[in-house]
Amino acid sequence: MSPSPTTDPVDAPAGDLVVDWYATAARDLPWRQPGVDAWAVLVSEVMLQQTPVARVEPAWRAWLARWPTPADLAAASPGDVIRAWGKLGYPRRALRLQAAAAAIATDHHNVVPDDVAVLESLPGIGTYTARAVTCFGYGQRQPVVDTNVRRVVARLVHGRAEALPARSSDLTDIAALAPADHDRAVRFSVAVMELGALVCVARTPRCAACPVRTVCAWRLAGSPAHEGPPRRVQGFAGTDRQVRGRLLDVLRGADHPVEAAELDAVWTDAVQRSRCLDSLLVDGLVVQTEDDRFALPS
Repeated sequence: MSPSPTTDPVDAPAGDLVVDWYATAARDLPWRQPGVDAWAVLVSEVMLQQTPVARVEPAWRAWLARWPTPADLAAASPGDVIRAWGKLGYPRRALRLQAAAAAIATDHHNVVPDDVAVLESLPGIGTYTARAVTCFGYGQRQPVVDTNVRRVVARLVHGRAEALPARSSDLTDIAALAPADHDRAVRFSVAVMELGALVCVARTPRCAACPVRTVCAWRLAGSPAHEGPPRRVQGFAGTDRQVRGRLLDVLRGADHPVEAAELDAVWTDAVQRSRCLDSLLVDGLVVQTEDDRFALPS
């Protein structure tokens, strides 16, 4: 990748300012380092969905050490995959990643595709992940839009405190901000995500540290409050997610099928516990044996 030119902050477009800021402010994330292949990028993007970076990094390293290629993951037992996923949350992602790995190994010669449309045809791979893989894994110029990016665009371009629900124009908005230079446009895609994660955060944006504060429509308008309904923050305690996690914890720690009584002990509400166990069975994360015991799939 060619060296990034230095831009004049007085005249530079917003995209260039973000790229220059990223050069010194970026976190040292292993999946963003030069030479990381597209498979490693794909694994990181799936793991990072709704999961903090600090929890993902050790799991990502262990996962790639164990399954360095899609074919390696495809050959693993679903139970081992669920165990390795551990407490990253939303464990169905693990099985979807394994299904995508199987398709890559079988249909694409064990090489992650470099085409957005082909990636989107794989199990569990959506628009965001497909664009992230082609951009970060293959160096393609792609608009990559996650929650952080949408918030930056809402403030910087549209002068709103919060982003509207996801829409197709998000890709157009972020593409218009990218620098003209190809390499800087690729760097911009990750830089603007980092800006939203570290500076243009949801509740207490650090505007004084923002590289585009002088051209931000929201700040220039006086940082008006969000006029829509308040953001809903999903709790965890007492939810079905918590119950499902506790049930899976028992099965991950067992090397044999467990009796129903062992699962009964993790949650006192029998109705909720039964509902959650049923949902795990439907999702393929748990299997029931002929003698009515429970285990991870083999």
